[in-house]
Amino acid sequence: MSESALRPLHAALAAFGHIVDGHRPWPRYVLDVAGWGQLVDALGVRRWPLLGLWADGRTVHVALEDHSAAEFAVASLETRDATYHSLGAARPAAIRMERAIRDLAGLNAVGGVDDRPWLDHGQWRITTPLDAAGVRPAVRRAATDYRFLPVEGEGLHQIPVGPVHAGIIEPGHFRFHANGETLVRLEARLGYVHKGTEALMQGKSVADAARLAGRISGDSTVAHALAFCRAVEAATGVDIPARAHWVRAVMAEWERTANHLGDIGAICNDAAFAFIQAHCTVLRERVLQACAKAFGHRLMMDLVVPGGVAVDLAPEQAAAFAGLAVDLLPPFEDMCRIYDSKGSLLDRTVTTGITPRAEIERFWPPGHVGRAAGAGRDARLVPGYPPYTELSFAVPRFTAGDVDARVRVRMEEVRQSVRMIQRMLVAMPDGPLRVDVPAAPGEGMSLVEAFRGEVLGWVRLAADGTVARYHARDASWLQWPLLETAVYDNIVADFPLCNKSFNCSYSGHDL
Repeated sequence: MSESALRPLHAALAAFGHIVDGHRPWPRYVLDVAGWGQLVDALGVRRWPLLGLWADGRTVHVALEDHSAAEFAVASLETRDATYHSLGAARPAAIRMERAIRDLAGLNAVGGVDDRPWLDHGQWRITTPLDAAGVRPAVRRAATDYRFLPVEGEGLHQIPVGPVHAGIIEPGHFRFHANGETLVRLEARLGYVHKGTEALMQGKSVADAARLAGRISGDSTVAHALAFCRAVEAATGVDIPARAHWVRAVMAEWERTANHLGDIGAICNDAAFAFIQAHCTVLRERVLQACAKAFGHRLMMDLVVPGGVAVDLAPEQAAAFAGLAVDLLPPFEDMCRIYDSKGSLLDRTVTTGITPRAEIERFWPPGHVGRAAGAGRDARLVPGYPPYTELSFAVPRFTAGDVDARVRVRMEEVRQSVRMIQRMLVAMPDGPLRVDVPAAPGEGMSLVEAFRGEVLGWVRLAADGTVARYHARDASWLQWPLLETAVYDNIVADFPLCNKSFNCSYSGHDL
């Protein structure tokens, strides 16, 4: 291992390649094939969590974080023959991203550990829709023509579930291998909700693209729109008004609160305790109705826009939010006490669906999945962005890594979010809500905390200010693989409970 590989992230990447101008707020380094190989070697010994991996034409980009130095950076390789050295062996989270890159852009990871398609099920009208060399008519294949990984052993049987599920739920296929009722392997197949969002964004104005970003995963519409807008604002060097930051944060924290309330109730319902779900549904509905009155939309869709926000928070609605925050916590705390008092409920959640610590360290997942197992960064604090840099709040962490711990992370985050909203309503500055975003070229990246965990947004703007390329990485990309490890040695009947405690996004993952 070279000495340069042992340096902090920025110093190492500077030794592997050269920095480019115009990438904000963190640097981007261009590597050659040898430099990319040095990076792959460095990842084998350095704990630089993988934040994202995507293609832009014939160029592949990887975003990394250095915990020890609190550094973030992007490394890029312009492929010569549409190939690049795989990162999958050093960073398992890259495996599915590499498969998606091949499906979307036609770039192949040499030395990859899995060569199966991921998002492309053989049903698209065209192949490699983001290929810089041009799209080609697809060769249709049966959607069922997919090689699941084999499991051998006496007495094992398979249980296929999905992609169509009971109830109103997004599609995904789960292939269980079980010994009696005990699960020995779960393998998920996703991609059924692929919408071609990133291809649709190309050539769009930033205003039109922001609407698409807000529909990547509807339950995180504020967070995904915020990630896109912050990336655009970074690329163009735009500073938005202070009040816009605060209004955005109020929206984001109500979005977090509503989703956590829904998840807590749904988890308890999957453990056959519908009483808590009923109460959570009432509390969640009160939040959504208040958001509809204040902002004109229950989910607050299309309200975070490039340069600021599309609507102000009127004084009477701010007062209504303040009243809701006061009224929400007492019944919520009563519900939490009921959860703690029901031994039959805790018997279903405690020690169920444990994410192995070794896997947490390999994937370093964001959000409640990581925080329930002693890890999990919070983008509101690191790297941080306004107005959270002016607010004081704690990031809850537990160590058990089970369903119960994931419930408790959500409970504590509800408390933190509601109290944060109360402080923001008092301290919110006056002023304008929006500034114009110039039509200019540039590259920008953002990290925004959604209720599931951080969303990464990366944008390259063309000379006329339209979107040349946008990539969104939902937290689910780093969480779905860990669900497969969490169900090991659990019984089949506990899978719905494990799955709901993760509540990964299908749509946000499938793009």
